[in-house]
Amino acid sequence: MLLLGANLACSALSRWPWRKHHLAFLITHLGIITLLIGSLIGRIWGVEGTITLFKSEPPTSRLLVNERQLRVHDVDGIVKGYPAEFLHHPPTPQRPRDLGPLASGAHLQIVDYAPAIEGKLNPQAVSEAGAPALHFKIATAMMNQHLDGWLLTDDPQHENFSMGLANIELKRGTATSIASASRSTSTSKSEEAIDLEESIFAFSKAPDEQIGHVRNGGSTGAKVRLMAPENGNKGRVVISSGPSEVSFDVAENLGRDVAVAGTPFTLKIENYWPDFRIENGEPSSFSDEPNNPAVLVTIRGKGVPIAAPETNPHGGGGKELNATGGPPAMPAPGEEAPNHLTLFIADNGAITYELASRKNGRSSGKLELNKPLPTGWADWQLLVDRTMPSAQPQMDFTPVKSEQASASSSGMADLSDGVRVRVQQNGETLERWAPAGWQIAMPIRQGTDSPSQTSPSPIMFVFGWKTVSLPIGLELLDFEVKRNEGSDSPAGFKSTLRVSTADGETATGSCWMNNPFSFPGNWWRTWTGLTYKISQASWNPENLNQSTVQILRDPG
Repeated sequence: MLLLGANLACSALSRWPWRKHHLAFLITHLGIITLLIGSLIGRIWGVEGTITLFKSEPPTSRLLVNERQLRVHDVDGIVKGYPAEFLHHPPTPQRPRDLGPLASGAHLQIVDYAPAIEGKLNPQAVSEAGAPALHFKIATAMMNQHLDGWLLTDDPQHENFSMGLANIELKRGTATSIASASRSTSTSKSEEAIDLEESIFAFSKAPDEQIGHVRNGGSTGAKVRLMAPENGNKGRVVISSGPSEVSFDVAENLGRDVAVAGTPFTLKIENYWPDFRIENGEPSSFSDEPNNPAVLVTIRGKGVPIAAPETNPHGGGGKELNATGGPPAMPAPGEEAPNHLTLFIADNGAITYELASRKNGRSSGKLELNKPLPTGWADWQLLVDRTMPSAQPQMDFTPVKSEQASASSSGMADLSDGVRVRVQQNGETLERWAPAGWQIAMPIRQGTDSPSQTSPSPIMFVFGWKTVSLPIGLELLDFEVKRNEGSDSPAGFKSTLRVSTADGETATGSCWMNNPFSFPGNWWRTWTGLTYKISQASWNPENLNQSTVQILRDPG
């Protein structure tokens, strides 16, 4: 910017002495230089960011700006901020970013940066104030999937492990005996035929274990089986709907819509995998050999949806499961999975379980360490290999590899970036990853009154957006959401705010889309940019007592 201004100034001076016909040329260059000076003033003394406000909370002045920063809560009680923008030149272990000494004499460096970091629970054993924890592994040979993780009791974030159609949970105590599951079948059915569409995964090696997803209307109640390939073909798909049973050759009908005789439905074979595997959350084929054939079919047509339910084995009034022989539907957000395993750990370390399986019903029993438990969910088997009588949660963070990131770009949006922090003191080196938004503690040695003794003291790190303290405070008085007529879709948002200063000056105003309000509201402040322009930025549909506003001050 400075070089461009100097270039324009030199270009204008090169025409000296100026003549009358140079007037337009000089005005143009002077206008551009004036704009550059204004931009430079705004860049240095201006501020722009967002504040999230909540109704009934006191005024806040902490502005979140679009700059990365590493904040360090040092042992002397002072919070220090270090710029941490690594868009073009991220640090490396060979070329770290040196941040200088801390209050304790330790040396601080940022040695690495990762655009995506994933966290994994790794509990730490403690002598008191802890909770029981166990480590499990669950695997399926059919899909070549191997999962593992820790579960921690009395911790809502870490006492559950979700697998989509199945859920694993850990509780204190001992499993109660489970009686045979009782079924209550509803005989009520809709008499009106509607458009139905359902997608179903079928596996040749597990004909009774299928995965279905209702796309429109309801379940067709169809049973889909994949017959094993023979003589080099891709096998046959068998559709059972009521008394009708029809089969189709996979190779001949792949990608085609074909009618299912005796039913109002048509079938389309969407895809076929000879050696089915799940890689990075996506179905794929490990090889061209028919080691684990699988097929995805879509059934659509006009019919009466199947409504006969089977109540969830874990609580009345929960999710209802199809009892028609059709495949289970994926649970909606907030609903329980149709397959559920609850592990119990007693005070003496004994492990018991309660297992609900769509295929095998419900069961309970004792579980020994390193002894596999067949779950009845296809060929998934669970094994508990470690327990802790008293533990506290601790997260281990690792960067996502580039090949994993490219293969699973959809999951990257849920991962935050982070930096690796190095602390060096008295020949000792400690390093830890600090993801954005997480507070990380690292113990260091701090001097005491005795010159020969030190005491451990933690130092806290937070990597995230930079915060700026404003000379004004904002308070949310009201937040309104206007809806489009006849629907719940939002048409607009409006925040009513109270702005106050340390001198006792206050003002109330409202802002909505394309209608900001300014404080102070003097006309000369607005024209010179010496005011705070407050605009509606975003909202939270799950909390209408929350609003996010943008604040801009541009003196240039």
